[in-house]
Amino acid sequence: MNNSLHIAGREYAENARTKGFWVNLLMFPVILFLSIKVPQILEEKAKPARHFVMVDQTGQFDVVVDRALERHYQMAVMKKLLEYQKKYAKPGLNDQGPDQAELLEKMPAQNMGINPSDPASGMLEMLAEQNPELLDTLAQPGGLDMFINMLASTLVEDPPMFEAPRQMLIRDEIPAGALDGIDVEHADPKEIVRALKPYLLDEKPLADTDEPLFALVIIPQGAENQIKGPGRLPKNPLECADEGVQFWSTNLTDTDLSRLVENAINKEVQRREYVRHHLDPDEIEKVQRTTMQFASFDPKKAEGEEIVSMADTIRKWAPIGFVYLLWVAIFTVVNMLLNNTVEEKSNRIIEVLLSSATPWEIMCGKLIGIAGVGLTMMVGWILSLLAVLKFMAGPEVEWAGTLFDVIQSSGLLPLFALYFLFGYLTYAGLFLAIGSLCNTVKEAQNFMGTATVILMVPLFTMVFIAQDPHGSLATFLTWVPLYTPFVMMNRAAADPPMFDLIGTGILMVLTSILMLWLSSRIFRLGVLRTGQPPKFLELVRSITTSFKEQ
Repeated sequence: MNNSLHIAGREYAENARTKGFWVNLLMFPVILFLSIKVPQILEEKAKPARHFVMVDQTGQFDVVVDRALERHYQMAVMKKLLEYQKKYAKPGLNDQGPDQAELLEKMPAQNMGINPSDPASGMLEMLAEQNPELLDTLAQPGGLDMFINMLASTLVEDPPMFEAPRQMLIRDEIPAGALDGIDVEHADPKEIVRALKPYLLDEKPLADTDEPLFALVIIPQGAENQIKGPGRLPKNPLECADEGVQFWSTNLTDTDLSRLVENAINKEVQRREYVRHHLDPDEIEKVQRTTMQFASFDPKKAEGEEIVSMADTIRKWAPIGFVYLLWVAIFTVVNMLLNNTVEEKSNRIIEVLLSSATPWEIMCGKLIGIAGVGLTMMVGWILSLLAVLKFMAGPEVEWAGTLFDVIQSSGLLPLFALYFLFGYLTYAGLFLAIGSLCNTVKEAQNFMGTATVILMVPLFTMVFIAQDPHGSLATFLTWVPLYTPFVMMNRAAADPPMFDLIGTGILMVLTSILMLWLSSRIFRLGVLRTGQPPKFLELVRSITTSFKEQ
């Protein structure tokens, strides 16, 4: 055993003092922090404003689109305003969202369409759907100042001045001279596109802003008659595409503007259909805003606390992140084990070790040493994760604080440590055996390619298992020894049956013992073997003989 500990210390030191190990360890919190912060910065600072022009030959939809653009911007202002209120709220005031309700309570009664006592996280979406007039109030002259004054009593003394967000979707006038000689109202849309194509292709900037033209929206004559719906014969979209609204842009990935224009025009078309059928659009809109109070409840929670919160939702999905982390951690450390074994065998270092230790002691030393490396890496990753979540928690990233609390209180960390241990022992035995049979790293990689594809099944199925943790697939994969640690980690938040918990625990123990025993026999046979690796039948005979000797 003393020899094993010496070898373990050597394995740990050799891997832990490499630059790659420390770069890997230290880069994890950096990457995690940047993955949260960079999208925010890019959205607020780096993402360019989208300038577009619209040619409405019908003269009927300009106002509709402009109103939708204004409400879209006021939604961004409202979101920023609520973040500002949370960030600079007086200590201990309205931790869970009543601060938002207080803001709404102070609005005029005729503008209220939301229950002020409801602190639902989807308040902004409800504002857009149920109470767009509130956004119109915010857009009026002095509206923003009125909102800020309402919040003054809930804020700390002398808070920083509120900074409104940038306007991301901007409608510009048609560039001067671009359509000279063209009767815009009656021209063929193709002629308009040809005239503005240099701007769309970024060959010419918009004169007033020196910005590129992101999109061109054309509503041709008669577009209001190109209606799809019940009672109308369907047309081939390819044949009549140019008869309806045309959205021209070289950017096919940013669809915010196209969705906004489409939704605004469709809503206006629906309003006109109400009028055509002699229905009152205002009354219908009021009815459409009328909804039943809806909430999700979990019967497993204590009485009086059954309502499902954001923390409950995160708790159900958090195991997916741990499954991915578990997979990366296990395959990182077993790859170290594989490469070290092959390298020592090819460099004849293993022969020196065998002169002072038995194959079993060498194998145990390697397992313990690499396990220490993996444990160091995992502790570093987990502490980094908790530190980043704690640091990032705030009004701009509410889920970070909730996830931090969930990880601390859910009991996922002990299960993660347990499944890492058994997963490591199982796969370490498998890859150690592969390493002892290979003479070069290239030869080992050929085995690794096939093994990795087979062992990626937990990653391919982790989302489906989280959605159906007690289904047939989850239950079947639970009892496949190679997949058990990952699947049970995925099912951890769904309270799997006690039979599965205890049964898979026993299965993992037996699998680890069996895998290590088989690995020790293969390791002893293959570690000194050079040239042609032992044949399969030879391995079987050796294992059988060893079993009989036992």
